[in-house]
Amino acid sequence: MSPCGCWGLPVVLLALLCCPGSCETAFEVYVQSEVLTVESGMTWKVNCSTNCTEPEMGGLETSLTKNLMDEQAQWKQFLVSNVSQDIDLHCYFICSGEQQLKTLNIGTSYLLEQVLLKLQPTRVAVGTWFTIECRVPAVEAFESLTLILLRGKETLHRKTFEKTPGPQEAVATYQRLAHRNDSHHNFSCRAELSLHSHSRDVIFRISEPRMLDVYEPMQDNQMVIIITVVSVLLFLFVTSILLCFVLGQHWRQNRRGGETEAQRG
Repeated sequence: MSPCGCWGLPVVLLALLCCPGSCETAFEVYVQSEVLTVESGMTWKVNCSTNCTEPEMGGLETSLTKNLMDEQAQWKQFLVSNVSQDIDLHCYFICSGEQQLKTLNIGTSYLLEQVLLKLQPTRVAVGTWFTIECRVPAVEAFESLTLILLRGKETLHRKTFEKTPGPQEAVATYQRLAHRNDSHHNFSCRAELSLHSHSRDVIFRISEPRMLDVYEPMQDNQMVIIITVVSVLLFLFVTSILLCFVLGQHWRQNRRGGETEAQRG
């Protein structure tokens, strides 16, 4: 046997004694947020986890309001709220006396405070045109902004605005012929905002719903005809009463004149 072969086993045993954790998985901590960019006042979920099978302690360090929703030995889920500015979230666990910390930055957005929808006019006849307008004022810098005009859940029109360096007003308009069942659906606008090209996080807000009053023009014409006929009949009725009254007065005067002449004779 060669000298190298005699030294092989002792060297391996010495390496194991000197590095007892070399064959074990490194202790790590993970943090996962439901979103990476939130609007002021928004509530969202944050999950802290570890690969340590029996951690001694763990949790979430933040100045925000947090509530523990659920937990197991290797993970904890929190509901976080009351964010007003960009902030760091710190997930930590202690395993075999060792503490590990993982930090995640959460950005705050004030970009979609208003999504305004307007119908012009609000009352239309079947088969006539009306305009749907969606407006988002004072939008800050973003990657992309999409305005979606909806009738109920049906998409009528979609317009996307590309990246801009500063604030701008986003407006989408759509003209449509009024249908009979349009009055049975709400019209609304959904604004979808993407802040980063490499992020899947999308902030969205929906406008207040608006209703359209749709009427049948033929029904209105019939109503005009009915009102006109009733007005004419009422006029004739009043005229006939007045005429009868005048004729009755005239007949009475003639009769009295005849009786007076007879008495004189």
